[in-house]
Amino acid sequence: MIDTPTPGSAPSNPKGKLARNLAIYTLARLGLVVVIAAIILGVSTLVDAQVPLLVAAIFAVIIAMPLSLVLFKKLRLQVNEQISAVDAQRRQDRDELRSKLRGDK
Repeated sequence: MIDTPTPGSAPSNPKGKLARNLAIYTLARLGLVVVIAAIILGVSTLVDAQVPLLVAAIFAVIIAMPLSLVLFKKLRLQVNEQISAVDAQRRQDRDELRSKLRGDK
């Protein structure tokens, strides 16, 4: 029987949790880039300097990369643990399938 989560509840399988937390982590990092780009553009407006949007976005990505490792450490570690859990489950399923194909009990 396939375990399907009810609407509004967290998925109970490792793949579902991984997908959810990976999406949250990705959106958090993208949000950080947007916030940093907005800050760069805002500061440039305050000091009466023109900074193109593309330049602000490039600097925001460069700044957000190491900053997100610190700010979102807990979420990143959860994603890493869930990747390990999914990988272990996949390895176990593969080994079970191979043993069944060999005729082992």
